[in-house]
Amino acid sequence: MHTVTLNTGRAMPLVGFGTWALRGEACAEAVAAALRCGYRLIDTAQMYRNEDAVGEGLRRAGVPREQIFLTTKVCSPADSYEGTKRQIDAALRRLGTDYIDLFLIHEPYRDAPAMYRAMQEARAEGKLRALGISNFSAREMEAFLRETGEVPAVNQAEAHVFYPHLDLAAACAERGVIMQAWSPFAEGQRRLFTNEILSAIGRAHGKTAAQTALRFLLQHGIPVIPKTAKPARMKENLDVFDFDLSAEEMAAIDKLDGGRSLFGWYE
Repeated sequence: MHTVTLNTGRAMPLVGFGTWALRGEACAEAVAAALRCGYRLIDTAQMYRNEDAVGEGLRRAGVPREQIFLTTKVCSPADSYEGTKRQIDAALRRLGTDYIDLFLIHEPYRDAPAMYRAMQEARAEGKLRALGISNFSAREMEAFLRETGEVPAVNQAEAHVFYPHLDLAAACAERGVIMQAWSPFAEGQRRLFTNEILSAIGRAHGKTAAQTALRFLLQHGIPVIPKTAKPARMKENLDVFDFDLSAEEMAAIDKLDGGRSLFGWYE
């Protein structure tokens, strides 16, 4: 398993399994299938309303808990100190675990510092292992650092070939924060899976456009959490560590960057 070391000293898999929009039985089976085919990072969130199904998938897979890196996130209306404390305990119950490997604040809420204080207390109690943020711009991240006095382990953000967010990745790296990409396939927008540039480069390596898109982010030092419910695609998305893109190929893909979010973030 290929990993990156967080500023906590713990290892986090470079490729994880995202569960956005997966629900119920389909979610549970997808999580179990992902773990069976080799994934060891599972990403969910309170906002996704599927933590219970993710927990069921963890149980079905039969993979020892200590081998799994589990991420979830807290969101509104629990965007307060007390709300975050309640949601941490609720997430543990729904997921069926006694600790969470990475716990994130889902958006840059006004009360994010108070939420983080609740997370720090839960970490001291052994309920959380690493703490982080999500969807914070570089400016918002800097303000958060000043207010909390602590550098988060991860800032999860939108990143894909059409908006790799390299400026934010660089700002995170300068602070010792890992930027992790959500929606690394841009939810298939702009025909990513059949894009001519990605497809041509992929063919040169015996890979698909999707694998090329993931490899591009990984070579920029950005871990990814792609989502799919299809086992064949799960395996394909993990199979991105046996080839390297050349400087010329990276530069060609760089030209796809439109410089703005496709989902209305960071405006």
